[in-house]
Amino acid sequence: MTEAYVSYNVRDAVATIEFFHPSHNSLPGSVLKQIVEAIERADTDQEVDLVVLKSGGDRTYCAGASFDEMLSIEDEVQGKQFFMGFANVINAARKCSKLIIGRVQGKTVGGGVGLASAMDYCMATKYASVKLSELAVGIGPFVVGPAVERKMGLSAMSKLAINATEWQTAEWAKEQGLFAEVFDSVEQMDAYIEHLSKILVSQSKEAKQKLKKILWEKCENWDQILQDRAEISGRLILSPEAKAAMEQFKSKA
Repeated sequence: MTEAYVSYNVRDAVATIEFFHPSHNSLPGSVLKQIVEAIERADTDQEVDLVVLKSGGDRTYCAGASFDEMLSIEDEVQGKQFFMGFANVINAARKCSKLIIGRVQGKTVGGGVGLASAMDYCMATKYASVKLSELAVGIGPFVVGPAVERKMGLSAMSKLAINATEWQTAEWAKEQGLFAEVFDSVEQMDAYIEHLSKILVSQSKEAKQKLKKILWEKCENWDQILQDRAEISGRLILSPEAKAAMEQFKSKA
């Protein structure tokens, strides 16, 4: 696999959305846009009762924002537009009337943690360490912060946001509420996702939709909140400190 993609497949009332990017499943604007479109498609697809969101490959789940694309940002308008890509994915997951199961097979950073946090039920392998690295590159986890805080609480989100250079284990993330289950292997995780999916599909569609609304209560103002946060990130990404930090990180990749 050498080219980025977002695929959408439906089987037995389950829509599987898979994203991939050759650079450790990083998320440029084009991929983020396609993920939003896929989630919105699943929301209106009459054949779909449940959604599974996953990434391709067998190692990194998501490396977060694309450094190449962030380095190309020239003004605050472009900066806000880029970070709105993450905001739009989070809001699409929030507004989707179908429950979304997350599948995290490996390490996830920054925006990837935000993506996992936006899932209604997220499963992972023991290799799925997490890190919010934004502060280390001159910005902060502003856009993903509300989703991470909602899922893990302010204390855990603060630890990830402030200690931006150290990985936290999948077991730690499970203890904080990000992951519902942690498995020893991808095969075990996939078997359980299939098992749980069959059970959920057999249950009341209306009840699941009502449950989804309850799970996301008090988040109705996120359209504006995440837009405001995207403006902050879009401005900070232009700073000399951020540019230098990204160049340094990119050289180590």
